[in-house]
Amino acid sequence: MLESKRRAIIFLVLSFLLAALAGFLFLKKIKDMNAQLGEMVEIYEANVDIPSRALIQPDQLTTRQIPKKYADDSYVVDKLSLKNQVTVVPLSKGDVITKNILKPANMVRDQNNRLITVYASGNIMFDQELEALDRVDIIISTTKGGQPVTEVFMKDVPVAMAAKSDNKFKGVALELPFEDVPKFIHQQHYAELMRILKANVGKGELGIPDPFTTTEPGKTETAPKPAEAKPQTPPASAPATAPAAQPAGQTQPAPTNQQPPAKPPTSVQPPTNPAPKTGG
Repeated sequence: MLESKRRAIIFLVLSFLLAALAGFLFLKKIKDMNAQLGEMVEIYEANVDIPSRALIQPDQLTTRQIPKKYADDSYVVDKLSLKNQVTVVPLSKGDVITKNILKPANMVRDQNNRLITVYASGNIMFDQELEALDRVDIIISTTKGGQPVTEVFMKDVPVAMAAKSDNKFKGVALELPFEDVPKFIHQQHYAELMRILKANVGKGELGIPDPFTTTEPGKTETAPKPAEAKPQTPPASAPATAPAAQPAGQTQPAPTNQQPPAKPPTSVQPPTNPAPKTGG
């Protein structure tokens, strides 16, 4: 009886030790898994059904926690980044919101305007890099009646966004009225050359000179002469100066009615008759 009791106690102690060891190993494994997964982060998902092209409201959002290891850059982790954004596809309750389905709500300022994407190509040139909210002038070169023609196609066109790849400028999206879209697309495809120039910021006439007009043969363009300033009072005539003193014994010549031509004023008027040389 005593031997069996002792064996039971030994087995009971061993079972407790094995259970403690198993619990320790289990907790250690959970700790290692949590270390591999990293900390938890909150991502945003739809709390209700959100229609497409509708402005996202704060009460339409809720959060879900996932391991930071699986939270890539496509997830939305900042609530402020959803301000003034719309989704391009409808969302159901519980759908995770990702950045690739979001678009700015104020991309087009007027509902009658359209965005036209223009990339630099063989017949489209940008004189300098552009940014959003810039304005551009569009110059085209075509052939009319067998003669090359270069003319201003559009002026003061707003830039909605700029396209870049690997920090290199590629093109822009222009905001145009809907009735001007077919004209622009036609010139974009068939114009021999289209140059897009950066204009002054702000709507209005830019005062760009027209260098594309040609003068007719036999005519030359002359710049307008500035108006000559007229003096308010006529210049006074220079007063006649008395002749220099003559040596003693020489008579003064009689004055004549004819006046000598005007000469630049000098400090001393030269004598009319030079003094005769005397023999030494």
